[in-house]
Amino acid sequence: MEFLKNTLDLFLHLDEYLSGIIAAYGAWTYGILFVVIFIETGLVVTPFLPGDSLLFAAGTFAALGSLNVWGLIGLLIAAAVLGDAMNYSIGHYLGERAYNIKWVKKEYLEKTHAFFEKHGGKAIFLARFVPIVRTFAPFVAGIGKMTYGYFATYNIVGGITWVALFTMLGYFFGNIPFVKANFEIVIIAIILISVIPMFVEWWKARHEAKAGQPVS
Repeated sequence: MEFLKNTLDLFLHLDEYLSGIIAAYGAWTYGILFVVIFIETGLVVTPFLPGDSLLFAAGTFAALGSLNVWGLIGLLIAAAVLGDAMNYSIGHYLGERAYNIKWVKKEYLEKTHAFFEKHGGKAIFLARFVPIVRTFAPFVAGIGKMTYGYFATYNIVGGITWVALFTMLGYFFGNIPFVKANFEIVIIAIILISVIPMFVEWWKARHEAKAGQPVS
């Protein structure tokens, strides 16, 4: 319960935490951001780390001159692409054994697998914009023995699009007075918008399952 509370506080006050990090560590902030994005996408056990919201917050500080926006985008694209590549490699190495690992939620793996069944290879690209699925998608792709060349194409395109989009949204809109005054609401909106694709897929699957039931 305490962990959940701390995680929620981190998400809702990400601007304050990032401001403190920049003040305390200066240029080392780039390295810290790199590590967080790399781990969030690269380790299947860390889907709780901020992704979309962190990129948005970093973009707002880049607009203030605290960070270089182009250096930031380039570095975080590298973190996102390398993270997914490592996650894929771990899944590829483990194979079906991954489903027996206690600390990996089988429910998340199954949901991500269903996401793949629905969208095929482009799921790697789409997953970038869906929390939790983003972390599990490359892992499941590796388990499913998707060829690395096929995976890498969607990984690179998805990583570039995801990082550039959310960072630039923060860069252009994060310092608007209304957004600054209601940062927590904006972050919640970003999270809700991000999970809409997952909700839509769940609703469609539920509807299709009901439609396929025999009439009694």
